Amino acid sequence: MLKPLHLLLLTSLMADGGTPAPKPAPPSDAGTSASATDSIRWPKDLRPLATLDGPAVLAAHAALQQVLSRFPKERSTQCESSAKSLDVVVGLEDGVYFVRVDRRPDRCGWPPGASLEFDWFELYAVTPEGRILARHPSMP
Repeated sequence: MLKPLHLLLLTSLMADGGTPAPKPAPPSDAGTSASATDSIRWPKDLRPLATLDGPAVLAAHAALQQVLSRFPKERSTQCESSAKSLDVVVGLEDGVYFVRVDRRPDRCGWPPGASLEFDWFELYAVTPEGRILARHPSMP
C-alpha cells in the first residue's frame, strides 16, 4: 500500500500529464528593448571621443561621482550642477590615475569662456580599482 505522501505525489504527477517545463525566456541585452534598438541610428564608422582602459574609466567615474556629490542637493536638477557641465581628464603616473574635473558652463547656455568660479577644477588621485586616495586642494 502506498503511503499518503507517495499517493499525493503520484496524483499530482498524473494530473500534470507530463507537460514539458516552460522554456526559459531568451536572454535580453542589458535593459534594452527591440523597439529601442530599432529606433537608434547606428553609426557606420564610430568616431571615438577617447579610448580608455577599464581602470581609467573606473577612476574617472569615481572622481565624477565625488564631484557630483559635493554639489548642493537643492541645485541637482540644474544643468550647472550636473555631469553635463563637466569635463573629465584622466592621466596615469606611477600606477595611480589622476583625474581632473573641469567645469564647462558653456554647455548649459552660458557664453563661451564663462566661469562660475575663479579657476574651478578638482583633482583626484584614484587607484585602478576606482578607490579615491586623495583630493588635491582646489585652491593651493
